[in-house]
Amino acid sequence: MPLVGPKEMFARAYAESYAVGAFNINNMEIIQGIMQAASEEKSPVILQVSAGARKYAGQPYIMKLAEAALQENDLPMVVHLDHGADFEICKACIDGGFTSVMIDGSHHSFEENIAITKKVVDYAHDKGVWVEAELGQLAGVEEHVSAEKSVYTDPDQAVEFVQRSGCDSLAIAIGTSHGAYKFKGEAKLDFERLEKITELLPGYPLVLHGASSVPQEFVEMANKYGAKLGSAKGVPEEMLRKAASMGVCKINIDSDIRLAMTAYIRRQLAESPEEFDPRSYLKPAREAVRTMVQHKIKNVLGSSNKI
Repeated sequence: MPLVGPKEMFARAYAESYAVGAFNINNMEIIQGIMQAASEEKSPVILQVSAGARKYAGQPYIMKLAEAALQENDLPMVVHLDHGADFEICKACIDGGFTSVMIDGSHHSFEENIAITKKVVDYAHDKGVWVEAELGQLAGVEEHVSAEKSVYTDPDQAVEFVQRSGCDSLAIAIGTSHGAYKFKGEAKLDFERLEKITELLPGYPLVLHGASSVPQEFVEMANKYGAKLGSAKGVPEEMLRKAASMGVCKINIDSDIRLAMTAYIRRQLAESPEEFDPRSYLKPAREAVRTMVQHKIKNVLGSSNKI
C-alpha cells in the first residue's frame, strides 16, 4: 500500500468520533515500535516529522524508513511535516514525497498567517498534498517551537481563517501545551471553545498539538534511574478521548515517546552496566514505544480496527 493523505482517515474519524494518532519519529526504533502497534491494532497511523527530526536523521533517511515500514505493514499511513516554519521547508517536504504538511504561521499576525498558509496550500494542492495550519499558540517548548503563554483560538477567527486560507485541517489552542510540563495545577481544557469551533466548522477536521499525557510510570522510572523530570505532567487521557468525540481528528504525541524510550534505556543501562551493544538497550526501548502507542490507539484515540 502506498503512502496516503489523511482525507479519508479524517472523514471516517469525524463520523465515528475517534482520532488518528500522529506520532513523532526520529529513528528506526521509534518507527518500528509505532508501526508494530498500529499493525496489531489495525489502525491508520500518521508518522510525523519535525524540523529537528529532519535535521537529525535527514529527510532521505526518514523517507526510506517510511518506505520500509510500508513494505512490512499493510495499513493506511501518512508521512506528515510537523510545524513547518516556512514555505521553503513545506515545499521541500512536498517535493520529497510527504503526503501532508503543516505550515505553522501562528507566531505571525492573523493576516500574515493567512497569507503564508495560502501560499503553501496553493502549492500543495497542485501536488495532491494535505495542508494543516495553526491558529492560536500553545505554551511550552518542544524543539524549535516555543511560547511563554497560550493564545487560545478564537472561534470566529477560525472560520475566517479556514475560508480564506483554504487549509484542510486546523490545529487549535484550547489548553494543551508542548513539552512534558503542561500543567502546574489541575489540568483543564476549554471544551466550550472546542464545541463552539466545531459548531461553526461542521465536519471540519481539527487537530490537537501538545497532547502527550506524560504517564507517571515513565516519569517515575526515569527518575529512579537518574533523570530529573520533577513535576512533569501531561493531558489526562480521558480529556483527549472527549476531544476526539468533538471534532478533533488528529492528536499529536511526541513527549510520551521520548519519555518511554528514555526511561527504558536508563533502566537497561543501570541494570546491565556491562552492556555496550546499542541493541541491548534499544530493543527494550522499541518495545516500550510499541506498548505505549498500542495503549494510545486502543484506549485513548479509539482508532483500533478502523481499517
